[in-house]
Amino acid sequence: MFWPVTLLGVIAGLFIASIPGALLGGLLGQVVDRRLKLDSWASLRDRLRRSAAVAQEDLLFLMLGRLAKSEGRVLELHIQQARAEMRRLGLDDAGQRRAIAAFTRGKAEQVELRGPLRGLRYQRAQGEALLRSCWQMAAADGRVGQRERELILLWGKWLDWPADQVEALCAGFDVPSGAPVRRGSAYQDALSLLGVNANSEPAAIKRAYRRLISQNHPDKLAGAGASPQRVREATEKTRELHHAYSLIRERHGFR
Repeated sequence: MFWPVTLLGVIAGLFIASIPGALLGGLLGQVVDRRLKLDSWASLRDRLRRSAAVAQEDLLFLMLGRLAKSEGRVLELHIQQARAEMRRLGLDDAGQRRAIAAFTRGKAEQVELRGPLRGLRYQRAQGEALLRSCWQMAAADGRVGQRERELILLWGKWLDWPADQVEALCAGFDVPSGAPVRRGSAYQDALSLLGVNANSEPAAIKRAYRRLISQNHPDKLAGAGASPQRVREATEKTRELHHAYSLIRERHGFR
């Protein structure tokens, strides 16, 4: 069996520190080869290609493709959700083609996403938008599967989000296995929760959402000495508001 990184380690170590360096370089290289299961130059090239930099405009649809495939089979519902994301983003024909290619690549390859996501650690709004879209994709078939949940929590970790905050974004998207999925009244329920109607302007919807979030945010109540029960109720209310706002925003086509 041929170990490519082992050979590179030996050569580099020999160049830097003679025989002891070669021995150490070979040892470290073998650890890498075994861990990454590299047994040829071709396998190393393939690994490097999969780890190549991911363009930010491709990142969302790579993640959505990975999620759609994670439970085994890509459903028409997953494809419809990907198209809904394209509409939400207002992609032109070229943008849609690129998104479709990224979605397909995400389904077919184990593209390395840690680096691109780590690069968004300090861009809170962009990270939240990615995670929300991922929860929507995971719940496209009516429930969030275990593998889908694990992936989203992992991606949230790479974004430096606490697990409970990542989970909070799932509110309203997840439906327990076997429970009926309500579709017809969800939009009307969301409008009622925010106190707006179907003809409300985006600015009015945003104001209503922000006002209600401010009133019900659990951190604010906890700081004011509210009881644990009240804080739990506020947390659930905040999750419902997040979901309602996401649903209305998607239906109305604004960000």
